[in-house]
Amino acid sequence: MSLEQNKIIVLQAYEAFDRGDIETGKALISPDIISCVMGSYELKGNDAFFEYALRMRDAFPDGRHTFKDIIAEGDQVVTRGIFRGTHLAEIMSIPPTGKQVAFSVVHIDRVINGKVVEHWGQADIMALMQQLGLVNFPALHAT
Repeated sequence: MSLEQNKIIVLQAYEAFDRGDIETGKALISPDIISCVMGSYELKGNDAFFEYALRMRDAFPDGRHTFKDIIAEGDQVVTRGIFRGTHLAEIMSIPPTGKQVAFSVVHIDRVINGKVVEHWGQADIMALMQQLGLVNFPALHAT
């Protein structure tokens, strides 16, 4: 597949995630996906991947990705942007706060034969924790 096709597949997968559309997601995600997500643990298979996705969707039902960069090379697509949502259910043992959050995300997705086979995601957990009121970390100012 072309680099542009791989980008489209990855963006469609994130759009499906943001809508909570598991059926579309399953059409774009390999049954054998391997992923490493927030919390730095590895998930194997799309059942585990979608279980995680549904937990995130429950915690941030209005959650949306906005990507600033989408870079493709070979079979990999890198996305960099912001995830925004309102914390309305427990996530990572944190009870719902009702607070709106926005934190940086960087993902690397590998696409083979039109399906995402690997997903590696990193999020600015410190920013999330600060916005949820769990840590007090003074802002750093550039000089």
